[in-house]
Amino acid sequence: MTFQTDNLGFLANAKDWTPDWAQSIANTHGLQWESLDEQIVEALRQFYFEYDLSPAMRPLVKHIKNTLGEPYGSSIWLMQRYGESPARMLALLAGLPKPKNCL
Repeated sequence: MTFQTDNLGFLANAKDWTPDWAQSIANTHGLQWESLDEQIVEALRQFYFEYDLSPAMRPLVKHIKNTLGEPYGSSIWLMQRYGESPARMLALLAGLPKPKNCL
């Protein structure tokens, strides 16, 4: 399947997302894809489709904490796992638009 993306690699339509997309993006960025990543991405997709918003860091951390609990709902853990911009990386993995205030 061919995916339409913007110039930064984000999916043009979040509904085109598949788990294979996420795993491919994770591999491209050197992330070891695990079941926990699937849970985090699914939580992020639920947030997006409920609020029509790709969350920036603060709402992302709060949502992950409420959904999956500690220690995953912490900015430090997310940065260690997904790099200096977890909101951006997770939006990319989840097939969502880039959060508005992410560089």
